[in-house]
Amino acid sequence: MKTKLISALILICFSLSLYAVQNKENTPGTMKKNIYIESTLAESVAKSIIGTVGEKSRFRVERGVAQVAGLWRKEDGTPEEFKAFCKTGFITDDAQLDTLFLKLQRNLEIISGYFHKIDLQLKEPVQLTGSEITPLDELFGGYDISSHLDEDLFANKIAFIAALNFPYYSLEEKTKEGKQWTRKQWAYARMGDRFTIRIPANVLQNLSQVLASADSYISGYNICMGSLQNAKGEKLFPADMKLISHWGLRDELKSDYSDKKHGKEKQELIYSVMKRIIDQSIPADAINSDKYTWNPVTNDLYSAGKQVTVKPEDNKRYEMLLASFRANKDLDAYTPQLPNALARNFDGNMEILQQDVETLFKGLLTSPEVKRVAALIQKKVGRNLRPYDIWYNGFKSKPDLSEAELNQITSKKYPNPKALETDLPEILIKLGWSSEKAKQIASLVKVDPARGSGHATGAVMKNDYAHLRTRIAATGMDYKGYNIAVHEFGHNTEQTITMNDVDYWMLSGVPNTAFTEAVAFMFQKRDLELLGFTNTNADTENNLALDDFWSCYEIMGVALLDIATWEWMYAHPNATPQELKEAVLSKSKEIWNTYYAGVLGGKDETILAIYSHMIDAPLYLSNYPIGYLISFQVEGRMKGKSMADEMQRMYTQGRIIPQIWMNNSVGKDISAEPLLEAVRTALKQ
Repeated sequence: MKTKLISALILICFSLSLYAVQNKENTPGTMKKNIYIESTLAESVAKSIIGTVGEKSRFRVERGVAQVAGLWRKEDGTPEEFKAFCKTGFITDDAQLDTLFLKLQRNLEIISGYFHKIDLQLKEPVQLTGSEITPLDELFGGYDISSHLDEDLFANKIAFIAALNFPYYSLEEKTKEGKQWTRKQWAYARMGDRFTIRIPANVLQNLSQVLASADSYISGYNICMGSLQNAKGEKLFPADMKLISHWGLRDELKSDYSDKKHGKEKQELIYSVMKRIIDQSIPADAINSDKYTWNPVTNDLYSAGKQVTVKPEDNKRYEMLLASFRANKDLDAYTPQLPNALARNFDGNMEILQQDVETLFKGLLTSPEVKRVAALIQKKVGRNLRPYDIWYNGFKSKPDLSEAELNQITSKKYPNPKALETDLPEILIKLGWSSEKAKQIASLVKVDPARGSGHATGAVMKNDYAHLRTRIAATGMDYKGYNIAVHEFGHNTEQTITMNDVDYWMLSGVPNTAFTEAVAFMFQKRDLELLGFTNTNADTENNLALDDFWSCYEIMGVALLDIATWEWMYAHPNATPQELKEAVLSKSKEIWNTYYAGVLGGKDETILAIYSHMIDAPLYLSNYPIGYLISFQVEGRMKGKSMADEMQRMYTQGRIIPQIWMNNSVGKDISAEPLLEAVRTALKQ
């Protein structure tokens, strides 16, 4: 999964048009206009500047002056001071404009980079293993040191200088004109994206605190599997197995397909645990505790063989989600062109319209290939499919080893975080990087022991460290942890390349987080190859297509539920946690019945609601299926070529818009058709 920092940034660091934006009162939740600089004055100032600098600068002048007018408040100066600022601050000379850009870029990198380093270190007590988390740790972990930055940059006029001289381009304009832009023009356009809104520090600080609380809640949500028992009182899981929800539970369920003796029964128990978490009937004493024995099917709790009263968690999951919604909704008053979190996420941050994303997902979910692949899975498992077969992983090429044997290999190879960090260059070399480049990339990645399932955090300035935070037990890294760590290292590799090898810092990164998920998937599917297992399946290419397809089928429904949940919260802003829970369960059933019940059974199933990112990473989930599609198209282009060379070619484009990035890389827009065609071929064979 992507860095949790994205949770805080995903709905803030977006692009939006301010060509006609007016100022708003400094109060969350209000959309009242507070026009200080009248449009007639802005037009008069622009006309005056054009009269001096000439027609060639008309576009930049008109848009720049309008942008500043939309952001200017009474405390920034009088109308006359606004007029004087625009006339003296506008730059026409190309060399001077380039100097301004380079100075802004340099100083923004310094500020952003060091703020990010501070933020990471403040979060260490709550994100890394160590002593018990204290309330003070949580306060510091939720503190956003950068929340006053933009206020200060508007106050000292730096933000206005940038807004005046670097015009913002809408997504439509970037799509139409960006194909012909030079790298410098793209960098200038991203500078134009930087200062387009003014969100008060208290609003940002509240959002940061809420997201940090959600992150802490999810990071500590573990199930002690050795405490589970079936109807016969048997315990089927190792006594020391502790799995985080939902990732650990899901990965254990996947691994149980290889357990011929107890696999299905273990899967049924995990399935019951998941449903108890979703409907919040899970006993509070069963969370992160092995004090009691628990039968998740009947929801009976025992102490020393005697049944005890169950006290359910009682909607805390939905309290967290509701708090996240309200903190994000507070931003709405300051982003009128993107008036809610959904618009900010899709139109702004992802730069792909929500309607286009949903159409893409629904197209695959309703494709005839779904039932054909499901029939193949049913044949493989030898039984009628169950709802949890949404996580079937039998298409992966595997050595003839049990999970326990794989655990022995990974725990011996990686007994601690340092061992993994030391091996990072070798991983890259095996994937095709030269020894020199592998060492260069790996030298900028640090491995940290995580409390949660793990995540990747990239640097925000050149030559700083990316962090791979992963869970490693005292007995070493088990195979599940290793598989996740390889995924996260894919993120780190992308983050390091797109920070240090991209020509402009303003273009560092990727078009949106789906593109980094694509790299993480490419790394993750090669995890066994990295352990030395090669040619484990003669039909590898077909199986990869089937596996990617089934993964898309799984996560697209989850993403649609995520979207539907936020739409419902906006329609019911005063809902209680209980009402929200009922709505999530209802939406989950609706989506399941539409796209899954006819394939996997289980009418009115709620299992789609188990994903932890629904709680701790607002509206992030759509990035996963888009990432799978991008990954498949990129892999197709890499066929017969060096993965390392192709990654360097594609990913050094940096943060241009998604469809132009894709056309430059693979010659096509983001599409499900290449994957569907590959699935059709695989099914024939």
